[in-house]
Amino acid sequence: MSLNRAERQRRLREKIKGNPFLTDEELAEAFDVSVQTIRLDRLALGIPELRERTKAMAERAYGIVKSMGSKEIVGELIDINLGVDAISVLETTEEMVFEKSRVVRGQYIFAQADSLAIALIDADVVLTGLANIKFKRPVQVGEKLVARAEVIRRKGNKFVVLVITKSGAEQVFRGKFVVAALEDLFGVGGG
Repeated sequence: MSLNRAERQRRLREKIKGNPFLTDEELAEAFDVSVQTIRLDRLALGIPELRERTKAMAERAYGIVKSMGSKEIVGELIDINLGVDAISVLETTEEMVFEKSRVVRGQYIFAQADSLAIALIDADVVLTGLANIKFKRPVQVGEKLVARAEVIRRKGNKFVVLVITKSGAEQVFRGKFVVAALEDLFGVGGG
């Protein structure tokens, strides 16, 4: 089914808003048009390319985090609404894999999720108290992991954060983290 240009552009805007990490190639496939058509549509709509969208989101996100430094977050923080939800992206590399199997080590996937859960909390000091995790399938080198975290419950200074990590449309990791904001720890925070 072929869409007219106005309808395709409307749907393109919605699709990118729903998932800003889609490449022009993925969008072209989804709309059954050429990559060049997608680029022209993005240009007409004033939507920057993937790299620029990601960079702009990351710059905004890092300035908001209180609980950890930008270099402590595993993966690239893309979007964050403190106390609500956050997104990070991790490009898997050769340094992250087991030599024989070429599978990404679980500690990198866990660290991405854990650091995202901590960064999500609006406090100076946040620590993980409990993690219930499940690796859904092995991750190969070169896969791009998109982790989405959401606070699903709060009681006092404790938060339950659900993190789901996907590669493309496929879930590869799921974790529930209980994290605690410790404002008075070591004299840090507002007291």
